[in-house]
Amino acid sequence: MRRKDREQSEEFGWDVLETCPYAVLSTTDDAGLPYSIPVSAAVAGGAIYFHSAKHGTKSKLLRAHPAVCLVGVRDVVPLPEAYSTEYASAIARGTIAEVTDDAERVTALQAIAKRYAGENLDHFKEALAEELPRTLVWKITPSELTAKARLPE
Repeated sequence: MRRKDREQSEEFGWDVLETCPYAVLSTTDDAGLPYSIPVSAAVAGGAIYFHSAKHGTKSKLLRAHPAVCLVGVRDVVPLPEAYSTEYASAIARGTIAEVTDDAERVTALQAIAKRYAGENLDHFKEALAEELPRTLVWKITPSELTAKARLPE
């Protein structure tokens, strides 16, 4: 990391990933070109989870290219007078795999629902019964997690 003065702890990085409004997942396509897509991720048990449809470009590429990078950013405040920005960011590099164990899938989907629809958890079981058969759950196991920030002075 070039800006060591902005480097943050791994714990800070996990907090960013747990609270950023969304994250951007990057992998490569079959030609080796970058492919990035925003995801609604949740952290549970030292892993990062998100869901997707069973078919489509994202699912196809993640099966073929499991090396991924996930970037989360929060607390963005432009500082026009300084030609800069306040921010907190985290980058997780690792491998991705489709979660096939039903108990882990449910745990991951509960974490995602709690994070993004916490006020509507009374209906989670009904939604789960309808959506589970057609929803994939992906798990990123990070091999590296870095974080940095420009915090308010």
